[in-house]
Parts: sequence; structure tokens; C-alpha cells
Amino acid sequence: MSKSLYIAEKPSVAQEFANALRIKGRRSDGYIESEEAVITWCVGHLVTMSYPEAYDVKYKRWSLETLPFLPKEFRYEVISGVSKQFKIVSGLLNRPDVDTIYICTDSGREGEYIYRLVDQMAGVKGKERKRVWIDSQTEEEILRGIREAKDWSEYDNLSASAYLRAKEDYLMGINFSRLLTLKYGPAISGYLKTDRTVLSVGRVMTCVLGMAVRREREIRNFVKTPFYRVIGAFGQEGMRVEGEWRSAPGSRFYQSPYLYKENGFKDREKAQELIDGLSRFREGILASAERKKETKNPPLLYNLAELQNDCSKMFKISPDETLKIVQELYEKKLVTYPRTDARVLSSAVAKVIAKNLSGLKALDGLGRFAEEILEKEAYKGLARTRYVNDKQITDHYAIIPTGQGLGALRGLKGLSSSVYEVIVRRFLSIFYPAAVYRKISLEIWVGEDQEKKESFFAGYRVLEKPGYLKVAAVPGKKKQEDRQEGGEEQTSVQPEDPAFQEMLRTLKKGDRLPISELFIKEGETSPPKRYTSGSMILAMENAGQLIEDEELRAQIKGSGIGTSATRAEILKKLVNIKYLALNGKTQVITPTLLGEMVFDTVDASIRQLLNPELTASWEKGLTYVAEGTITSDEYMEKLEKFVAGRTYNVLKLRNQYDLRAAFDAAAVNYKK
Repeated sequence: MSKSLYIAEKPSVAQEFANALRIKGRRSDGYIESEEAVITWCVGHLVTMSYPEAYDVKYKRWSLETLPFLPKEFRYEVISGVSKQFKIVSGLLNRPDVDTIYICTDSGREGEYIYRLVDQMAGVKGKERKRVWIDSQTEEEILRGIREAKDWSEYDNLSASAYLRAKEDYLMGINFSRLLTLKYGPAISGYLKTDRTVLSVGRVMTCVLGMAVRREREIRNFVKTPFYRVIGAFGQEGMRVEGEWRSAPGSRFYQSPYLYKENGFKDREKAQELIDGLSRFREGILASAERKKETKNPPLLYNLAELQNDCSKMFKISPDETLKIVQELYEKKLVTYPRTDARVLSSAVAKVIAKNLSGLKALDGLGRFAEEILEKEAYKGLARTRYVNDKQITDHYAIIPTGQGLGALRGLKGLSSSVYEVIVRRFLSIFYPAAVYRKISLEIWVGEDQEKKESFFAGYRVLEKPGYLKVAAVPGKKKQEDRQEGGEEQTSVQPEDPAFQEMLRTLKKGDRLPISELFIKEGETSPPKRYTSGSMILAMENAGQLIEDEELRAQIKGSGIGTSATRAEILKKLVNIKYLALNGKTQVITPTLLGEMVFDTVDASIRQLLNPELTASWEKGLTYVAEGTITSDEYMEKLEKFVAGRTYNVLKLRNQYDLRAAFDAAAVNYKK
């Protein structure tokens, strides 16, 4: 009797498939078997690319003479620590009674690569292979994935891009790490007084290092400029409107050289001179009171990068920790597939979204919102909103709660529960209307007449209808939307006092407001902010914004640096090899002295590795392969040409001593 074999990426996922298929068979070492089916699993990667010495023993010793290393046929080997499970899986894949193999590894490029390597190494022949592609681990989704499984050949392009990604990282890592270590390692070791320095260089990680070092040097080189703003307080105590003075026609300082921008002075003395000149006036006149309606729509749903960024800000956890938590939520059926770049839903999912909402009704605290959405049938028009767009989805749609598995919440640790709540709140908010504000802009004149007057400006936002905010706001995590950025301009603020709000509503042009105080507010220009672990993930995702060339920026839009599945791991590696330092409490990232020296070395040898343009364009190329736009051979030819060309260029360089000055500058600035 023939059987179907199901192969998952992890034992826990395999068990979910067994449960969904009602397989109650005996559990053997490394697999589960019943009369009709066998379920087995990988444990992550079982097969990897061989080191150069597997091709020829001469490559074991690092030498400039053996570079560039560009094998015509790549070799692979079973990872020694998991060889037992590979033998089990290989035996099952080749069993005579197995006629159909269902590939149930994670639905993405990396999951595809994991299985293809196993199939290749096991030498599977004469079997029908079907690819199961799912967005969550609920029973319903698993059964749908099996029912709609396609022939694995339909994923050949995705597989090709996965193989090329690995070859690219391998060739750049092997060649450039050996090349720069042999060429410049001794100089760095001598400078740092260490035994031996191995330079670790990679397609993505070196670019990320470059982003961090550049930002740090921008901060160091930033010269703070002090400035002095004049603030006028108008009205009675407790009901004071605070306006910021700005240079406008009629002002004695209009277009004056003493100004720092239009709303401040370079010197305190001039600011005080303005106040002294206005001291004889007792009131100001409300020259205008504009009121505009302002709406704010619910944000798009979470993809992994956005979730990692928010969790870094709210909970001070690293992207790697966020990914582990959301992966756990996925495996407990609580949320959909986490390694996604999409922030929207598919039209197919939108049609059945009521199921997700129905399940959430039982959720403590937030269930009432799901119930309200269902009662008002607010979900029915979802397909016509910006939250549904099939064109913006490649592999998976946004991360949303499944509405199932709520019993597992009781077993979650506090942080996991908090991350789940953040995902649920973002999901529920899209079914609510926009928040409505009343934006009030005031201009107050102080002076003799319209020709000789000083102008003060104030702005307020009054929340009139909370809309989605009533569900989106995480308790204890108030968002500082009205926070003053950079200390340069006074932005509109949200007054909390209802009486003050009412007073703002009644103010009208021509009202006379007593001057209760005029004072100087000192500030200074702010340097760029350091990256946090979360903002770095977002910067990697949106690398196109760092590219000056408009045509190239448009070309790589949506690719970024790395992928949702790899970005956290890349950041973690840079910290582990001590190129970057991560503050565990604040999640702020700073380069180490070694990291800065590696940056200077790469900048003097293979500068392209530091540029988002190169890294993102390679990623775009992999996307083209996955889409079938270009062939693997075309991509590989370009890759080999790049690796060989840069290697030969570096071999000709004679700049070790020139780097000494760069190292000196890095060391001096680092100590500061």
C-alpha cells in the first residue's frame, strides 16, 4: 500500500500537521507513521555548503594565491550535528512505499532551500512532490494548504533564487573575508595589539555596518548651534495660550541677520531686546483663528520589520527576540506567518476575515472590540480599503491574529502576551473609522498697529472623535505624536483639560488677550539620532530611501537590504563579532572601534560593499530570478564577474600604510 510523506521544518510543526490530518500513528525516532501516511521533519537546516578545503586541501590554508575561489560546481554536505535526522529523513524520502511527498517546510525562500538541499543530498527520484504553502498553522489552513498543494516544479524559480542567495553570500564571504584578512589583518592586529584579526565581510552585514558607522560619524561631526526663541503667554492663569514668536512682515526683526531661522535668535541678547521692546504692551489681539478638521486613518497592518521596530521602542527588546516571540505565537496557531514584508491582506483572506474576528470575541479585554466590529458588520467593506491589495503581496500577507489557539495564551510569558496584544490591537483598529481632530491655528499680534507689530503663533489639536485610537492605544505606552522634534519648532499640542478645549473653540478673530508673560526658551540644534535595533531593521527594509540616484531607487523599491527572515540574524551577528555594540536597556546601536576600523578597511578596498545601492540591487536581482525575469546563469555570471573583479583590484592596491591615518582618526574620535 502506497503512502504519502509529509516533511516539515520542525518537530512542533510536524505535530500540527499530524493533528490536522488526524494521524494517530506510532511515533518512531524522527517520524510519525500511520497506515496511510508518514510525517517527518528537519531540525532547521540539515545540509550546508562545503568549505573550500572540501574541493581541494590547498584551500584550507588562507592564501592570496588561491583567490578568487570560484568553483564551477558547488559541493554540499550533511551538517554533522544533525546527521542522524538526515539519515532518517533520507531513508523515508526514498522508501518504496512512499509515492507522494508533501513539502511542508516554511512557506518562503529559506524554507524552500531547506527542503531542496535535503532532496538533492538524499538523491530522491521517481516521486511526486507537492508544495504546501500556508499562512498560519491552524487546522483549517493546514488542510487547505494540503488540498491546494501545487507541483513543486512551480516553485523552481523561488528555489533558484534561494540557491543563488546562498552562493552569493558564500562567495562574497569566503573571498572577501580571506582577501581583506590576509591583506589588512596584520595592520589591524598591530594597531590593536592583538594576535590575529580575522575580518568578517558579507554582502549584507558589511552594508549594515556601514550604515551604523556613517551615522555615528555624522553625530560626532555635528556642531550644535544654540538658538533662543521668544514665547508669549496670553490669557489668565490656567487658561493661557502659549504662542511662539516668528519674524513676519511688520516686525522690527523681519529678515534680520540676527535670526536663527524665522523663529529664533542667534544670541540671547537680541531675544531679550525683543521682549524689552514689547514690555509696554499689556495685551495682544487675536489676528486669526483657523480651525480645520484633520483625520488620521488606522495604520497599515504589521509586517515583521514594523513589528520589530515597535517592539524595540515599546518593550526594549531586540529584533531577534521579537522574531522568536512571534514565531512562537505562529507555532501556537495564534498569529499568521511572521516572516513577511507585506502590510496588507489578500482579497481571499478579506472574504473570510469574520472567522478571525469571531475567534477573538473570547479574548479577555479586547474581545469586546471584535464583538462590536461583528455586530456593526464593519468588516464587510474591507476588500475595498487600502488594507487589502493582492499586488503588494509576494509570499505572505501581513501578520494578523488567527482568532484560534486562545487557550495557549495562558501558557505564554508576559512579553509574548504583550506582543500578541500589539498585533491584535493593530488588526482590530483597521475596522474602525479614522480619528478626527480639530486643528486650531492662532496668530496673535502685539504692537502699535498692523504696520508695526510682532506676531506670535500657537497651534493645538483637539481630539473630537477617537475612532480607531480607542482600540489601537496600548495601555501604558502613550505615543508622543505631538512631541517636539529637534527642539527647533513648537508643534501643535493636544490639550487635556476639557475647559481649555472649550475656550479654544470659542476664541474668535479680534479677541483681546492679556499678556501674562514673555520669556526666552533656549534650545540647540540636534544631531541625527543613533539607530536602535528596531529602527535599523526598518532602515534595512527601506534601504532605497538612502539611495540618491532616483532611477536606481525606483528600481529597487521594495527590496531593501536582506529579507524579513534574515535581518535580525544579521544584526545579531554584527553584535556577536563585536563590530557593533547593542545597549540591552535602550536598544541603541553604536559601532565598536574594531567595527570602525573594518569600515575604514572596506572603504579603502571594496567600497561598494558599504553602499545600500549594491546590496539592494543584488536583492532585487534575486527577486527577478524568483519571478523568472532573469535566469540563474545570467545572475551567476554577474556575481562571478563582480567577485573576481574586486579581488583583482584589491590585490593590486598598496594602501596598508595609508589606512594608518584612518585608524588613528577612528581611535581618537572613539575615545571622545
